Amino acid sequence: MVAGDGTIDWFCPGRFDAPSVFGALLDAEHGGAFRVWVQGAASSQAYIPDTAVSVTRFTAPDGAAGEVVDFLVPDETGPDEGRTLLYRIVRGVRGTVRFSMFCRPQFDYGRSQAPARPELGRRGPAQVATYQAPASASALTLFSTVPLIADDDAVVARVELAAGEAAVFLVDAGYRGVPNDWAPDLDHEAERSLAETLAFWLGWVARSSYRGRWPEAVHRSAITLKLLTHAPTGAIVAAATTALPEEIGGPRNWDYRYTWIRDGSFTARALLDLGYRDEAEAFARWVTDRLAAGPTVAGEPMYIMYRVDGDWALTEEELPHWEGYRRSAPVRIGNGAAEQLQLDVYGEFLYSLSGTDHLRSAEGQAAVAKLLDWLVENWKRPDEGIWETRGGRRDFTYSRLMCWAAFEYGLRIAATQENAGMWAVMAHAIADEIRTKGWDEKQDAYVQSYGDSALDASLLLMPVVGFTGPGDPRWHSTLSAIEKGLTHKGLCHRYLVSDFSDGLEGDEASFDLCTLLFHMAVAGTGDKERARDWFTQFLGHAGPTGLFAEELAADGQQLGNFPQAFTHLGVIWAALALDSALDAA
Repeated sequence: MVAGDGTIDWFCPGRFDAPSVFGALLDAEHGGAFRVWVQGAASSQAYIPDTAVSVTRFTAPDGAAGEVVDFLVPDETGPDEGRTLLYRIVRGVRGTVRFSMFCRPQFDYGRSQAPARPELGRRGPAQVATYQAPASASALTLFSTVPLIADDDAVVARVELAAGEAAVFLVDAGYRGVPNDWAPDLDHEAERSLAETLAFWLGWVARSSYRGRWPEAVHRSAITLKLLTHAPTGAIVAAATTALPEEIGGPRNWDYRYTWIRDGSFTARALLDLGYRDEAEAFARWVTDRLAAGPTVAGEPMYIMYRVDGDWALTEEELPHWEGYRRSAPVRIGNGAAEQLQLDVYGEFLYSLSGTDHLRSAEGQAAVAKLLDWLVENWKRPDEGIWETRGGRRDFTYSRLMCWAAFEYGLRIAATQENAGMWAVMAHAIADEIRTKGWDEKQDAYVQSYGDSALDASLLLMPVVGFTGPGDPRWHSTLSAIEKGLTHKGLCHRYLVSDFSDGLEGDEASFDLCTLLFHMAVAGTGDKERARDWFTQFLGHAGPTGLFAEELAADGQQLGNFPQAFTHLGVIWAALALDSALDAA
């Protein structure tokens, strides 16, 4: 994560869920940071189009300008798992610019009582600062083409660059092993790696099948989803960060650096919708590997979330020594929701990946059959639901909807399996129950849970999975109720805390995925111009590099972990849906 002032303030080398070495995003004093900047200069930031290479431009008061080009080497062209290569190419653009550099890693979320101190030296032509984490195998090596100076537990440097001149910094970090003895020719390696990284991303985006009205937003979202993929396993995480608050100063600060079956499945489906089959197939295999690993300790087919390597141990803990983003405490790592029962995940998985070759293979069909046979006996259980509430289990309508989807799409995958007839019976039974118990006559709408009156925007997925459609009067009245009760100026809440106790303190803002599902639903009923206007306005809330968090406050402030897969897959789905509706007109 590169802040607009040139600070890398969040960096977990090797894996998303590895302990951070730069964490100033959550605590400026104790988190650690790697900053390159120009004193007194204004800064701006953007990606090189259709790539994940970022450029932070500094403009001094006298008009001189320089830039920092940041990129990670993609796994396909970079080191083995466990190591991360982070390049920072510093360039003079106009006039003469004096850059400053400050690098101070803090291993293991800054929990070490003894700070790591750098050992300075040389590797070939490069200046080197080596950090070894105390009592740990974690290590970080900083390579530089300019002289480095030790400053207690930090390393600093200054360099003056005229137009056309450049300096290079390279972080080689990992959570395994001791510092390596690599001695790169930095100038050559940086330019070669930059060329290969640009070629990788440009080639990847060129494979997209999207030809609609919003190519910049769609492809930025696709790149972001690809960036949230752990290449060695195919696992997809929900976000790149932990503990960014859903309410400034509030306690809703969760760790999203893991693979939710739900989020990963929807992400894989969005990529598949753009023609990225390899990513969808890899995730389908990853999930069936989890099914093959055996049931959870509670006897369910799989957990709702995992680490990227398939480990399900996600003990939730707090970091009391960190103050949190804008003093939003507690800072949490791990996630206690991993032990919840969320029956919706099976439907999201089978809906999203029913078109993959892997699930239609003999191995995939066997996994699907085993899952559905378990669901036959368990779909009626109350659960914690899609929003991972901590106020007790309920009969959530959305959970039943996704159990219906599991049987419906499971039948399409494995129609010849022995118990397919029973699965069809279950699909009909669940549909009848939803129409009876999930319907509130007083509101003329489907509601969040049986016997309750609260509305829930997750039900906007009803037409997406094919449970209902624009010709259904019940759907029209449900959408009207959601618009009246949960939206404001095209922004949609997932539910109202005043109407539904989710067991948590604090409040929250509009939920971006629900906002985008709302735009899709409105377009699906024929009101495509209004939906397009809302969608365009929403895209205007993106950060300067086109990225979104999880929620959006009324004042346009982004809230929650960042960047958020849910939001970016929603951008892709909404663009595709709106293109379809507008093209049909």
